[in-house]
Amino acid sequence: MQFDLFNDSQSVAWRNDVIHAVAGADAVAARLAWDSLHQNCPQDDGLGPLWVLVTAVATDSAVPFRSHEALADARRVLDQEIAPAAPRVMGTVDVERWLRTRWQALAARAAGLPYQPLQADDHAAPLWLRAGNWQAAADAVTGIASWRRIPAPLAWMLQARLQLQGLPANWPLVAELAWLAPDRLDGVARAVAEPLLQALLRQFVQGFDGGDERSDLAWFPAWVLIEQPALAAALTQAQPSQHSAPEQAMRLLLGLLGLERQGRQRELIEHRKRLRDLQASLYNRYMARR
Repeated sequence: MQFDLFNDSQSVAWRNDVIHAVAGADAVAARLAWDSLHQNCPQDDGLGPLWVLVTAVATDSAVPFRSHEALADARRVLDQEIAPAAPRVMGTVDVERWLRTRWQALAARAAGLPYQPLQADDHAAPLWLRAGNWQAAADAVTGIASWRRIPAPLAWMLQARLQLQGLPANWPLVAELAWLAPDRLDGVARAVAEPLLQALLRQFVQGFDGGDERSDLAWFPAWVLIEQPALAAALTQAQPSQHSAPEQAMRLLLGLLGLERQGRQRELIEHRKRLRDLQASLYNRYMARR
């Protein structure tokens, strides 16, 4: 038994040598430590995932990517091979922090690649988000022409600005993303720990019936305005989008709130009829608050 314990302690020591070298980005030391572990403990369960990490450190580069395909390959390796291997073997090392440095390195190398709609994920902005560098992500998005009219960059910017500024300053972007790509708004809400936004989305899902779960979230800005009329000033700042029915509904509700304050009953009745014809569930929710 003592002999087994000794062997176990030795294997742990060799494994830790690999981990410490990987964590310190020392490629030579990492390879030597892995070779020692392999020679002395060929059956060690950590050999496979540790080799993935050793290879990652050994192939580190600061050379800018010359193509979206090269970035896509590197991103796939990090996402599908390195990221799953790291928590299996790195023990007490701050794995999330270590992985963030790797996403940061990819983002820096991708800085010169332009946005390509068919390869949206192969751009610096989403990589900076993975790295947790919100300002760098926002800066990368600003380099994309008409980013506020494109679903992916708009979602990246909203995620970055929610982290940097919070929800109150970003209701216009919430509305624009809901109209343009409601599924991406759901993704941003899941990625960002914004309690009010998440709570309102839960209430919306539970209480709104639009007939299409995948696109219902486009009606969220109008619904929010019914629940929290004080957001009218912020939501007024949302830029015109595609003039979709959900966008029309929010603009109509902004008008209704103004008519209510002014007591203009005839116009109020007409606006309410338009809301009823536009979306019955929204109209019922509106009337229930009156």
